[in-house]
Amino acid sequence: MARKEFETLTPQMYYTLLVLKNPHHGYEIMNEIAELTDRAVQVGAGTLYALLPRFIEDGYIAMVQETDRKKIYQITDAGRRKLLQETVKMERMLRNYREVFNDEKI
Repeated sequence: MARKEFETLTPQMYYTLLVLKNPHHGYEIMNEIAELTDRAVQVGAGTLYALLPRFIEDGYIAMVQETDRKKIYQITDAGRRKLLQETVKMERMLRNYREVFNDEKI
């Protein structure tokens, strides 16, 4: 069954929204994600610059400033709700894992 767009966020989508709690331009977004995840999640320029307009269109982020040809983005209330929804889903998955594997630590 095909995944509806944005029904479930990929790690790259999730972390893009997460780091946009604070305003950032594209290069900062990529660096912040890599640093936050100890490089476990990396977002390439092509992925990011394809994702940003889609997030804007769906109202998850907004361009808040343009300086020296750099567009600065920040998460919106709708984006925060989507991020929270995804986080609750992941918490449920982790809880279910622990139930099945008898609270084994991962």
